[in-house]
Amino acid sequence: MVIKDIISLLVLAGIWGGSFIFMRVAAPEFGIYVLVAIRTLLATAVLLPLLMLTGSIKEIKRHWLAIALVGLANTAVPFVLFNYSSLHLEAGVNAILNATAPMFGAIVAWIWLGDKLTKSAMVGLVIGFFGVAVISQQKVGTGDISFIPILTALFATLGYGIAASMMKKWLQGVKPLVVATGSQAMASVILAPFALATLPEVMPSMNAWLNAIALSIGGTGIAYILYFKLIADIGPSKAITVAYLVPLFGIVWGILFLQEHLTSQTILGGVLVLLGVALTTGVIKRKRHAMRTA
Repeated sequence: MVIKDIISLLVLAGIWGGSFIFMRVAAPEFGIYVLVAIRTLLATAVLLPLLMLTGSIKEIKRHWLAIALVGLANTAVPFVLFNYSSLHLEAGVNAILNATAPMFGAIVAWIWLGDKLTKSAMVGLVIGFFGVAVISQQKVGTGDISFIPILTALFATLGYGIAASMMKKWLQGVKPLVVATGSQAMASVILAPFALATLPEVMPSMNAWLNAIALSIGGTGIAYILYFKLIADIGPSKAITVAYLVPLFGIVWGILFLQEHLTSQTILGGVLVLLGVALTTGVIKRKRHAMRTA
């Protein structure tokens, strides 16, 4: 990768890591449904003009049902679940749990699409979920929270895994910008009744609004654009390595801006999760092969 691609990767990881900060600050004041509705609406407002410039908006009409289902699995449900877990878990912990998405993606693709799971991938799944167990034991064992927020975060990443297989099965060849814009718009429609029914009784503070706008425009709209640009420039296998950087930024931002403190046991669990993801996605195997070739 050239230096500009490395910078783009770091910026994207920083933005996505910051998303967990924005959720943790804004969700208590907006409520979980209203915050997601704001996020999807503003993200659509950022992405839609770009889609119109490419002349691809008709693609949404052509694939509306598949895009709506992806919007449900990849946006509406996971965003709501992560908003809920952000009320109870540190931003750094949520960022670590978010990294399990590729593991769920591999499991769903194996069950649904018949993709193969190598021995190293199976080992990676065991290590990764053991890491989740280490984090869960730390959180639940201290009596700070119940297991439910951790479970909701894992269900959110399961949604990402299901959506990945949906896109591979139903939207192969459709431009990523079409799927991103359409799924955000469809999620806005799906969430509208829930958001209207749970409007906050008190107007959220300016700080909550700023975090909600940053989450919507930066963490969703601009982040998608950066991610798709990276996929085009360096390929999906290298672009997906952002998943390993997001937890690091999530932890750092949480410590700097929210004075969070993660225990050594939580960090250990996070390392195990990332190791598991690296084995499941084949990153470690590819690096060994590249070293042997060199």
